[in-house]
Amino acid sequence: MYDVIVIGGGSAGTSAAIACARSGASVLLLERGAFPRHKVCGEFVSAESLDLLRDLLAPQHATLLSAAIRIPQSRIFLDGRTLHAPVDPAAASIARFDLDAALWESAQHRGVDCRQQASVHSVSGPGPFSIKTSVEDFESRALINASGRWSNLTPAFPEPDSKSKWIGLKGHFAEPLPPASVDLYFFDGGYCGVQPVDLAEGIKRSGRVNACAVVRADVATTLPEVFRCHPQLQERSRAWKALTDTVTTSPLVFREPQPERDGILMVGDAAAFVDPFVGDGISLALRSGRMASDSLLLFLAGIISLPEAARDYRATYEQRLVPVFRASSKIRRMLRLPQTVRTPILRLLENSPAITRYMVRKTR
Repeated sequence: MYDVIVIGGGSAGTSAAIACARSGASVLLLERGAFPRHKVCGEFVSAESLDLLRDLLAPQHATLLSAAIRIPQSRIFLDGRTLHAPVDPAAASIARFDLDAALWESAQHRGVDCRQQASVHSVSGPGPFSIKTSVEDFESRALINASGRWSNLTPAFPEPDSKSKWIGLKGHFAEPLPPASVDLYFFDGGYCGVQPVDLAEGIKRSGRVNACAVVRADVATTLPEVFRCHPQLQERSRAWKALTDTVTTSPLVFREPQPERDGILMVGDAAAFVDPFVGDGISLALRSGRMASDSLLLFLAGIISLPEAARDYRATYEQRLVPVFRASSKIRRMLRLPQTVRTPILRLLENSPAITRYMVRKTR
C-alpha cells in the first residue's frame, strides 16, 4: 500500500512524485514507455517555472538549467506582418529528451519507486485505489493521473474527421546560428513554432532548432508540408537538415479543464490541453503536479479526507491555471478570424507593444 501512486512519468507526473516524496510519502511512479525519448513539444520553459524546475532537479542535473539557451524575445509571423514581443524574464529552451530523463532520475534520487514499461490497465476503488498494470497490481491511498490527454484513463472523445482533426508534429533540424527567439509562423489551418534548442549530447549550441507544429489534418501531415504553408518559413527551412525523425501526436482536443475525477487528481495534459502557441505547456505541467502534491499533504497527515483534498486541488487549479486556458482560447479564436477582421487587430498590436506584452502575461 503506497501513500501515492502517480501514473505517467512526464513533466507533470515527475513533479507530483518528487514533491510527494519530499513530504515523506511513499510514492510509486508508473510509466508505460521508456526514457529518454522525444516528444511533441515546443520545449519552451517559461521563466515563471524555472525556480520550480530547479527545485525539482537532483544536484547532478543542475547544469541542465544553467547551460540552457535563454529565449528573450518572440516573433509572430502572420498575414505578412511580424509582431515582436519581449519574453521578460527570459525563458529557457530545454529538449524534452533531456528534461524528462533528468526529472525521472531526480524522482529516483528522491526515493520514488520508479517503474518504466508498466502500462496501467485499470483503476478501481474510491480510495484506497487498486491499480492493475502489465507488470503487477498495486494499491495506494491517493492517485494522481498524469497519463496525458489521450489514454485509457482519461475521458474518451469522439474521433474527429480530417477537417476538424488537429495533429502535432515535431522535429529537430540543423540551422546555422539561429536567432535566440521563439518564432511563430501562422497560416490558415495551423502554425509552426521554431526556436533554438540544445541537447546534452554535445551538439554545438549554434546549430539545432526545434520545429513544432499544430496543424489540421486536411492541411498537412508532415513537417515539409507544414513548412510550405508559410512563405517565410519555407524560405527559412530550405537549408535545414533533419537531425531527428519526426514525432507526431493526434488528435489534439481542446476542452474544458477537468482537474479532478472520482477522487483522482488530474495533472498536466490529463487535466487539460493548452494550445502550445502560448508556450507554457511544460510550466503548466510542472505547476499542476506540485499543486496536486500540496493538496494531498493534509490528507496524508490524516487531517482531512481524500474528497476534501480533491476539492482543495480543484479550487486551487481553477484559481491559478484555468485563467491561462481561457486566455489561450480567446487568442486562438482571434487568430482564426477572417483576414479582413484580423488585419486591424494586427495593426493595433504592431503599433502597441504594451498590449502584446499584456497578452503574453495573461497566458502565464
